[in-house]
Amino acid sequence: MLHERGGPAPGSRMGDAGELRLCERWTSSGKSVFHFDVQGSVGKSTDAGIPWLKRLCDETGERIHFWPFDGWLPVPGKSVVAEVYPSIFRNRYAREGRTADEQDAYAAARWMVDMDARGCAGGLLRAAADGFGARNGRARGVDLGGNVTGCTRRTRRQ
Repeated sequence: MLHERGGPAPGSRMGDAGELRLCERWTSSGKSVFHFDVQGSVGKSTDAGIPWLKRLCDETGERIHFWPFDGWLPVPGKSVVAEVYPSIFRNRYAREGRTADEQDAYAAARWMVDMDARGCAGGLLRAAADGFGARNGRARGVDLGGNVTGCTRRTRRQ
């Protein structure tokens, strides 16, 4: 019995490596969060990140909006934590000596700052709310960085 050896409790939901969330179905390179121990797997990263999200939630209280789980449109003034696919942004900015993981983090954060400075961040959130939210009525399996006219055009390397 898996439960007796420290595994999931009886009746727990178990995923399969072929299961894709909505956002992964809408991209050509999405991978299942249940995909472990193979090249390109994201399962371990997903599992490793969940305790950090809990810690952020516990330590910040209402100051952080976990998008889209806390709602599609955050209240102004809150910091937003959202899932992104770093490969979408990786080559938009010069690497400048960063490791691949550092570049992924930098590029995703920089892109979000740039979108906010251009006044497009709210449009990205509204497009997600109108698109994913209205059609699906659920806040699971959505990532930020969708297609918003005039806001997601490729920027030259900076």
